[in-house]
Amino acid sequence: MSVKTEFDPKNMPFRRLGPSGLRVPVFSLGGWLTLGGTVVGDPVKEIIKVAFENGINMFDTAEGYAKGHSEVEMGRVIKELGYRRSDLVITTKLFFGTRTGPNDTGLSRKHIIEGTQESLDRLGLDYVDVLFAHRPDYTTPMEEVVRAFNYVIEKGWAFYWATSEWSARDIEEAYHVAEKLNLIPPIAEQCQHHMFHRERPEKEYAPVYKKYSIGTTVWSALASGLLTGKYNNGIPADSRFAAHSDFFKDTLKSLNEEEGLSKIRKVQALTKLAETELGCSVTHLALAWIAKNPNTSTVILGASKPEQVVDNLKALDVIPKLTPEILDKIETILQNKPAPSPTFGRPLLDAYGRQ
Repeated sequence: MSVKTEFDPKNMPFRRLGPSGLRVPVFSLGGWLTLGGTVVGDPVKEIIKVAFENGINMFDTAEGYAKGHSEVEMGRVIKELGYRRSDLVITTKLFFGTRTGPNDTGLSRKHIIEGTQESLDRLGLDYVDVLFAHRPDYTTPMEEVVRAFNYVIEKGWAFYWATSEWSARDIEEAYHVAEKLNLIPPIAEQCQHHMFHRERPEKEYAPVYKKYSIGTTVWSALASGLLTGKYNNGIPADSRFAAHSDFFKDTLKSLNEEEGLSKIRKVQALTKLAETELGCSVTHLALAWIAKNPNTSTVILGASKPEQVVDNLKALDVIPKLTPEILDKIETILQNKPAPSPTFGRPLLDAYGRQ
């Protein structure tokens, strides 16, 4: 296959994915509800092409996205654009499957191995860079899960494995099993993290950040669009909430209740802060705020149009502007910073010593 386009990272910063040597862009592109779902054909190619041309070389999908069609569309576009495989970081996820048979979902050794082979076939690739366990499987022994992902890596079908929406306890168990059996542990967690969802990524995971240096590949950094301000005055007909009303029915209901109305008021206050003090949109502020977190390896962007990718990348210019003073103002608006773990009355340690 001839290479048509050389990758140029432009001004995109890169970070290590957790403790690994793999470098990923601060902003990547995901296919969740869009690529292969609401967006198919040539528009998918335009979105990926524009992302690549603006420094994004990491593309995230899953077997469960649009029942495998997201992988098919992404793989087709990568082939048609003729990108060099080594220039790309391709990640996919296993758990939900594309069928409903008793062994077509979950994290059994059977589904991990067969699911990996089917994902690679849909993508038209020999390997993916990172294979995620899309959810924990409490019906499968952790030893079986870790052994299966280790096998996939040894076969060369993936270079690394990671988790998605696992609890800190689950991640800890996977590390214990890997250490005990001299197997490969996960390197990252793909979690929901945004200004209104903070407890798990900022508090629950704190021990595994410190102990294992895992990184996060954040999804829903804009709270499915709520943090763009587009829902401040109702539900636009062309919005994600409108297009996937069944999926977001609980969220839509909450927007008419005090919990949702409180979030809208906070978005309005954040919008004022972004526009008056940072010269940016609330979208750029929300994305930069997540990227500012040192445990964030990459923020996965979602897009249904190429111009959305370009606009979201303006957040790169906002990250350096998030001074301690600005961050304090954001916390004053949000009022939801996770409380520190209790010390039960013990005096604080010296701030400059090892904690």
